[in-house]
Order: sequence, then C-alpha cells, then structure tokens
Amino acid sequence: MRKKVVVIGGGSGSYNILRGLKKYAMRSDDDESIEISAIVTMMDSGGSSGVIRDEHGTLPPGDARRCLVALSDETETMKKLFQYRFGENLKNHSFGNLFLTALTDILGSEDKAIEEAGKMLNTKGKVIPVTLDKVNLCAELTDGKILNSESEIDFIKENRAKIKKVFLTAKAKANTAVIKAIKEADVIILGPGDLYTSIIPNLLVDGVSKEINSSKALKIYNCNIMTKHGETDGYSVFDFAQKINEFIKIDLVTYSTTKLHSEVIAKYAQEKARPVDGEKPKNSIGFDFATQPIVRHDSEKTAKALIRLIFDEKQ
Repeated sequence: MRKKVVVIGGGSGSYNILRGLKKYAMRSDDDESIEISAIVTMMDSGGSSGVIRDEHGTLPPGDARRCLVALSDETETMKKLFQYRFGENLKNHSFGNLFLTALTDILGSEDKAIEEAGKMLNTKGKVIPVTLDKVNLCAELTDGKILNSESEIDFIKENRAKIKKVFLTAKAKANTAVIKAIKEADVIILGPGDLYTSIIPNLLVDGVSKEINSSKALKIYNCNIMTKHGETDGYSVFDFAQKINEFIKIDLVTYSTTKLHSEVIAKYAQEKARPVDGEKPKNSIGFDFATQPIVRHDSEKTAKALIRLIFDEKQ
C-alpha cells in the first residue's frame, strides 16, 4: 500500500534522507512505495542564501535547492551544477540559488518557483517552503543574550551560554500546501538536522505544530549523530527528543548505533563536537546508519530503516 510521507527539516540532513527515500517513491503501488512531501525551513540568513534574501527581498533558496537536488533524477553533473559556487565576483553564489531566484522573479513567488523547478528536475516528490512570510530566527541564551538571526546562531566565534529557546521575529503563517500535506500524511519524519536552526524553526511557524499534533500519522524523529558546539553541547538522545516533544508528541525516535572510529571522534572533538550518546527515551530504536570519516546519516541505510518502520504493521 502506497503511503504519504512528509519529511520536515532543512540543510544536509534533509538532503541525505530524501536521497535515500527517493527510490521508494519510484516503485509501483504494489510494492512498499511512498509519496514524498519535503517541508523546508525558510529562515536561513547566512552565505549565498542570506545575500539573496537581503538584496532581492526573496526567501532564502538554499534549503529548497538541496531538497530539489536530492529528489531529482540526479546525475553527478546535475548535483555539481546546482551546488556549483561562483567566485567572489558573483559573491560566492551557488548556481542553484541563482536559478531559483530567477524563477521567483519570473513567476512572482517562491512557492511557484520551487514547484516549477521540481517539474524541470523531474523530482520524485514535492518540495514545500514551510512559510512564505519573511521572518528571522532568533535565540535567547541562558545568560539573557539575544542572537538576532539564524547565521548568528549557527556560526560561533567564541564560547557562549547555552540556548534557552529560539523564536521568530514575527508571526509566520504556514504555507497552505504545508497544512494540506500534514493533514494527508500517513507518516511524518523530522530530522536529522541542526536542532535549533533546521528542525525547530519549522515547528515555530503558526499552525504547523498544532496540525502535526492533530494528525494520526506515525511521527518519527531522526536524532543527530553528533552534537554541535554552541547549540547542543552535551545533549543525549533523550535531550534532543525532549526539545522536539516541547512542540509535538513523537511516536518513535531513531538513533545511530554505529561505533565511530577513535580517529574520527578525535577529529570532531577539535570542533567541540561529540557523539550523541547517554540517556535514550523509551520510544527509541537504534540503527547502524552512520557514515565515516565524515559523520552523517547514510542515505540508503537510513531510508531502509525508515521504510521498515513505515510499513511495520505493528506500528
């Protein structure tokens, strides 16, 4: 039976998950097949996306670009083309970001541009911006300091207090296509991805958390494999899940059981990042799905594990 799957997040986490799930969206209805909708955050304010946002007044295209490439009939050339970055004379913009910005100017809105790009790339699923409202992501630290943009939260120049909470500068209304996708979903998957800048921003958009909590869909959270300095230092699997549970009730939490090589752990320790370990929630299940020496979710292994959970009749 074909099932409708909604993936919520942004950044490289969504990219890796969608690349793996894509092949299950290409199967016939007689197999374990899925229909994918990828909901992506629109609060990025750094790099090429941030410059485009400031200079063109459009929503940041970076997260949508990655998801479009992940779901496309991807060739290595296509991947390199959309990720290609020009030199300083073009402000280090990626081709994909400029492509989506041009489509937005031509078609008049970001959602239409992403939809049209999906047709051009023959994507095996839909990519949907979580909101069309232009808002910034902010963070309040435990010492009372306020960080006023996603890039300030994401890029750490010095040791700082822990994040107390993140919030938006103004009320952001959920894209109507997002609400529709959640209402129709059989399964909702969150993460992996930066907890405070890729996952939670989606849940801050008005109507999203409420709609997810009202849904009867199976809700799965893919916990990160490594902590991130300045955001999730010292977090356990339980800590990650607890933060998500402040917004929505998760049915299942997945985490990595892969034994990382000592030299890999040492390398990441230089960036003050460590394997996510420690206490785990009762509704968690582990899988061997980490890659090395660059630690991330293996696309194929993670997709296989998720499909197993999605089509497990006991769930």
